[in-house]
Amino acid sequence: MMAVLQNKSTNVNLVPNLEVAKTFWSRGKGLLGRKNLSEDAALWIHQCNSIHTCFMQFSIDCVFVDKNLKVKAIYKDVKPWRMVFPVWGASSVIEMAAGTSSKLNISVGDQLYVGA
Repeated sequence: MMAVLQNKSTNVNLVPNLEVAKTFWSRGKGLLGRKNLSEDAALWIHQCNSIHTCFMQFSIDCVFVDKNLKVKAIYKDVKPWRMVFPVWGASSVIEMAAGTSSKLNISVGDQLYVGA
């Protein structure tokens, strides 16, 4: 399923190609097996407040959000073979290419929105 990620706090469209991982299989696979991720794409993993980048081939930015899509934490340039431990209050994570969260000016506390 593809969707669009918007920042309601700044009224800016962030990611036009947001892939949504809701199933056990899609959440477990995440970005594994991909060689890269374009700046106009991201993966939203439901029911996820921590991540690992074992077996990944590129660095990512991780935007952790609560159940209302309010940004709780941002981890930038997470390299392969790293872990991000549980983020208090987060219920899902949006993974994007390294450097993208800075280019899009996403900040902790921003209210995000996912639409079709």
